[in-house]
Amino acid sequence: MKTSSPTLKYLLEKDVQVSKHFVVAVSNLSFFKSLRIHSRFLEISCDGIAWFVSWIAFIWLLSSKGLYQMQVNMLLGLILDVVVVAVLKALVRRRRPVASKDMLTIGPDKFSFPSGHASRAFYVLFFFTKLYPLHIIFLLPVTAWAVSVAISRLVLQRHYVLDICAGAVIGILEGLIIGLLWVSEETAFSIVGFLSEENVDTAE
Repeated sequence: MKTSSPTLKYLLEKDVQVSKHFVVAVSNLSFFKSLRIHSRFLEISCDGIAWFVSWIAFIWLLSSKGLYQMQVNMLLGLILDVVVVAVLKALVRRRRPVASKDMLTIGPDKFSFPSGHASRAFYVLFFFTKLYPLHIIFLLPVTAWAVSVAISRLVLQRHYVLDICAGAVIGILEGLIIGLLWVSEETAFSIVGFLSEENVDTAE
């Protein structure tokens, strides 16, 4: 990432310093060690491809008219997230702190800003908090998962602090956009019918 702006250059340099200090400061804390141990699970659990495959499978396998609206709106948000993050990464082209070679990743790219994992995690969290609220029993684990995913990206030195913060904000904004463009039951039914014509629940 190249910049001719002194202010932006200073901000990015500070971001690098803060990110490095954070990793050093928390390296011996048990919670963050646990995040590193479970890094492969956290990485895959918020991977874009994994989410698309599992969510489409969820729509197809659990064919219920009462779920179609939630399922379709979530899917549209996931698509929006991929597009937004891909465009921003292509424009900004900020390199990752460290090229990861020891993690089980699915098609990793080399650009850091913004964090796609953070944006996806916070979009999912916003969705199930504001748009389709889960019971508190389920909401607490989802919240813990989203925060753990975001922090683990720093611990693993896959992103800088600014990447994570930007990703979280983007995920929340995507949730707000989906809330404004919320697809109706009828439209959701049509979309599910297009995706899985043989498996659509036609019950009234």
